[in-house]
Amino acid sequence: MTTSELTLPQARKEGHRSRRVMGAGKQLHAGPVTYLVLAVFALVSLAPLVWTAIAASRTDRRLAETPPPLWFGGNLFKNMQTAWDEAGLGTAMLNSVIVAGAITISTVLFSTLAGFAFAKLRFRFSGFLLLLTIGTMMIPPQLAVVPLYLWMADLGWSNQLQTVILPTLVTAFGTFFMRQYLVQALPTELIEAARVDGASSIRVVWHVVFPAARPAMAVLGLLTFVFAWNDFLWPIIALNQQNPTVQVALNSLGTGYVPDQAVIMAGALLGTLPLLIAFILFGKQIVGGIMQGAIKG
Repeated sequence: MTTSELTLPQARKEGHRSRRVMGAGKQLHAGPVTYLVLAVFALVSLAPLVWTAIAASRTDRRLAETPPPLWFGGNLFKNMQTAWDEAGLGTAMLNSVIVAGAITISTVLFSTLAGFAFAKLRFRFSGFLLLLTIGTMMIPPQLAVVPLYLWMADLGWSNQLQTVILPTLVTAFGTFFMRQYLVQALPTELIEAARVDGASSIRVVWHVVFPAARPAMAVLGLLTFVFAWNDFLWPIIALNQQNPTVQVALNSLGTGYVPDQAVIMAGALLGTLPLLIAFILFGKQIVGGIMQGAIKG
């Protein structure tokens, strides 16, 4: 049907539709209000980190004065060296890298496999098992501390890193997160086509599931690594000061009759630096993966 054959209302609808299609390819530009709001949120988010760095560069006496310091001093590296030596952060950093790395790899792997099973495979009691998995998220983790510690003690793993790693090899949140993503991002027809081509279950997972789930796996890996690195409750119970993680080691800086607040802040800054470095190195890939998953969805 040509334009001359259209009625007036139809012509108006066609014109609006064509303008929407033409406008869809244009790049949106942010206004000054958007930049102002983003700047405010960035400043509020960075304020605790900046204050930690300022406090770490001052002396304990200066921090007790009024008004508090609002700019950096000259004791940052001295306080960081003191915190490093007093808390034994060398061993603690290595232990945290091992613990957080092992937890992240296992959680991403097992959660992706479990999420794929719940999302695309047909088996008996799948709905009940998914509901049971989600239900475990409602139980406070503090309730599991005593039986978990007794279990680890029976295994003879007290004060060993596997005590911290084993209980979090897979999480209910990770399983549910990957399941929800794969339901939309992984077409069932793609799995069926791989089956028709003779692919085994392992090849389907490796060549179909993992590539489709890569954006969500990156996000889950980042969240898991941050949580494992910052975890304090279970490591402080399961480990001691001779074999600590970073958070357990930093706890020793707060002991004493008069704790040095500047040294404590310097230790907290040292414990945060690996997370900042990881985000600087891999943040672009993670954000790119998120955007790729959003476009595919």
